Amino acid sequence: MEQSRFDKQLDFLIQIDRMKNIERQTLIADGSRRETDAEHSWHIAVMAFLLKEYAVEPIDVDRVVRMLLVHDLVEVYAGDTFCYDVQGNLDKKEREEAAADRLFSMLPDDQRDEIRALFEEFDRMDTPDSRYAASLDRLQPIINNHLTNGHTWRKGHVNSNQVFERMAPIKEATPSLWPLVEKIVAHGIEIGALVDGKENA
Repeated sequence: MEQSRFDKQLDFLIQIDRMKNIERQTLIADGSRRETDAEHSWHIAVMAFLLKEYAVEPIDVDRVVRMLLVHDLVEVYAGDTFCYDVQGNLDKKEREEAAADRLFSMLPDDQRDEIRALFEEFDRMDTPDSRYAASLDRLQPIINNHLTNGHTWRKGHVNSNQVFERMAPIKEATPSLWPLVEKIVAHGIEIGALVDGKENA
């Protein structure tokens, strides 16, 4: 074992332990508390192999799982940005790029390059693997939001057009799951958790 290599890996693993304390806006399914970044990443990684039959393009599931496990690591420095926070998203890309530079540089060069490439591919959504990964990243929160009576939608005064725009990767990569999105949005409008975007069009 090369000690210096292992030391770098260990330092990185200790640093990303912080994900267990980074809270997202989404509540866990029972509504008792906010979900953490680590929990979100674990959940969608499980979804990746469980729901692979719904992907419309050929995908490498093991690679998708790796992508999902690393896609939010930069939030140990950049923090979580609420997807419907217009102001907060203005500088999100810059904050996350700086965080990626800082965090991934802790690793041995080969692993730094591998994880950075997965992180950037996920953001671009320009491959079958990244499109499928992005669809799951959108699907998990909307299900939890549905189970908690539209908690994050109410908090952010979100309208249905914003949700459909955010959920677009599902329609592209896993279209057979799109009716679930439509059903959830309709229910959100019905219970007053979502503003009906059609009324504001």
